[in-house]
Amino acid sequence: QVHFVESGGNLAQPGGSLRLSCAASGFTLDEYAMAWFRQAPGKEREFVAGVTWRADASTDYADSVKGRFTVSRDNAKNTVYLQMNSLNPDDTAVYICAAAEFYEGSYAIMDEYDHWGQGTQVTVSS
Repeated sequence: QVHFVESGGNLAQPGGSLRLSCAASGFTLDEYAMAWFRQAPGKEREFVAGVTWRADASTDYADSVKGRFTVSRDNAKNTVYLQMNSLNPDDTAVYICAAAEFYEGSYAIMDEYDHWGQGTQVTVSS
């Protein structure tokens, strides 16, 4: 049974950092493209960052987080991470990880994902 455990969400000050984790079970992470999405209150879910299932672990980011966020994967731990730096209040949202088997298209297409986590809350406020 596929299961995600997302963690690392917290309250952070503007300019601060957080590291989110998405630990997967029930499937082999190295067969899945993985992505982080986020959803703020009253807003639609949006793509944040994605990493390929391929060995080169290439990544892609939404323009709003480029240069501040880094997505990575540790296949041995079956875990995907999202390092978030230079946080600002606009980053406040529930962050959700998603998996798409052997997917190679645009990470932003939500319909392509097979599995979704429950999310972890990130709040950026002074």
